[in-house]
Amino acid sequence: MTKQILLIDTVHPVLTKKLENAGFVIIDKTKADKQEIINIIYDYQGVVLRSRITFNKDIIDKAQNLEFIARVGAGMESIDTEYAKSKGIICLNSPEGNRDAVAEHCLGMLLSLSNNIIRANRQVKQGQWLREENRGFEIKDKTIAIIGYGNMGSAFAERLRGFGCEILAYDKYKTNFGNDYVAECNMDKIFNECDILSLHVPLTEETSFLVDTHYINNFKKDIVLINSSRGQVVKTTDLLNGLEKGKIKAACLDVLEYEDTSFEYTKKLTDIPEFKELSAMENVIMSPHIAGWTVESKFKLADILADKIIAQIKP
Repeated sequence: MTKQILLIDTVHPVLTKKLENAGFVIIDKTKADKQEIINIIYDYQGVVLRSRITFNKDIIDKAQNLEFIARVGAGMESIDTEYAKSKGIICLNSPEGNRDAVAEHCLGMLLSLSNNIIRANRQVKQGQWLREENRGFEIKDKTIAIIGYGNMGSAFAERLRGFGCEILAYDKYKTNFGNDYVAECNMDKIFNECDILSLHVPLTEETSFLVDTHYINNFKKDIVLINSSRGQVVKTTDLLNGLEKGKIKAACLDVLEYEDTSFEYTKKLTDIPEFKELSAMENVIMSPHIAGWTVESKFKLADILADKIIAQIKP
């Protein structure tokens, strides 16, 4: 019997084309709600999703014929992976697909911040010619610390290697990854030497609100913070406190604590006092979770995931 794959979220058509050519049957349910997915999940051997619907224990229990769950992207927090694996279900993702996009976006945000490009652009368009007020700082000779040295963290380090900065990296679950331009180190060294901190960790129980007041106060220097991982890795109220006290000199935020699990929506931002404070700060720049959101990454995320499914699952 040919295996059927349930497509829950829209993806680049290369995924469907490759899987169909390999002999799978793809059923498009990208407009189905959660209850409809629950009602039909028993019939499928595979699921391809992003983050629209959380695959928790209840859904997995109803998916008695499921062989794999494949996420188009990196983070797996929308899937109870441990429970799925206990049921013999293979869990796949494709972080290789948007590592370059994330790295370039982080670098772009940092350069925009360090050179006051966003503010200066707005001022010039308003007829203001303010030079001294927009004097920036250089990345060269700064110490940049990367927390989480997977696909995203390592790609960011690769982009930084030509800037003449010192790059430190810490990953609780990896060792022996240092090279000629990245120094593997412990958190004590990062707390003592870091000028710029970039977060590249998944959202787990360990990393939920990892960056809070206690964490921020461990840094010897005042730091610039970059977060392109997940919004809930940083506690917004404590971030604000750090910005107000100067412990955090500036922040680049591609993700916010207030995002919906699908990442397509947030709470109404203008109703959130903390967001109003953040948005009023010239030393904070934000983007709507688009660090991995390029034309190229859309293709690569789907293409790589299709290859992984074909390699591990027989049609």
